[in-house]
Amino acid sequence: MLNAFRLLSLIEGLSLITLLFVAMPARYQFGIDFVWPVGMAHGVLWLAFVAMSLLVSHLQRWSVLAWLLALLCSVLPLGFLLLDARLRREAARIPVADAT
Repeated sequence: MLNAFRLLSLIEGLSLITLLFVAMPARYQFGIDFVWPVGMAHGVLWLAFVAMSLLVSHLQRWSVLAWLLALLCSVLPLGFLLLDARLRREAARIPVADAT
């Protein structure tokens, strides 16, 4: 479950980067508007991230503060990289059979 959450976190973070640094500049600089589909995809991914973060935080016995920090990382550009490093360390401590 932790590895699936880590993958979702990376995809959600990349969707935020795409929205902020590709779709928005393309709209305002070049008049190419694909903000709506990228924004919709990012919104759906973020909602899935929040739901899965609640599940993972319960299974991993995170504190409320740890869960809130994970949420904070989801709204900061490049924050997903910080969360990925933390999740990678946490996954390394779990035996291989339990990491899925």
